Amino acid sequence: MKISRIICVGLAMLVALVETSSGRDVREQKRIDFLIDGLAKLPGAVFIRNGSEYKAADARHHLRQKLNYVGERVKTAEDFIRICASESSLSHRPYEIRLGDGRTVKTAAFFAEQLKEFDARPN
Repeated sequence: MKISRIICVGLAMLVALVETSSGRDVREQKRIDFLIDGLAKLPGAVFIRNGSEYKAADARHHLRQKLNYVGERVKTAEDFIRICASESSLSHRPYEIRLGDGRTVKTAAFFAEQLKEFDARPN
């Protein structure tokens, strides 16, 4: 019983250390997580990167990898949108999302709107 509690506390400390090592404060990380996780949960959404289509859940993985790669350069959710979620780093082609209703939107514009909704919510 004590060992499992020690392990749980240790894991929690490790997660906290990893989160703070990014250089982002907790609120900004929550804003970024809201954007990434929200995309993955969109019913029928397709992420379009370099002309190829991916499931929204696969987009979550790609955007998290890209966020981890750029590290401390991303301090805010706005940085995340500009640096990670707007375009391909290789081709500079804009990322797009085809929504469940068939509309296609630029990911940067979609995330900017989602961020407004998050910021309007009571804390």
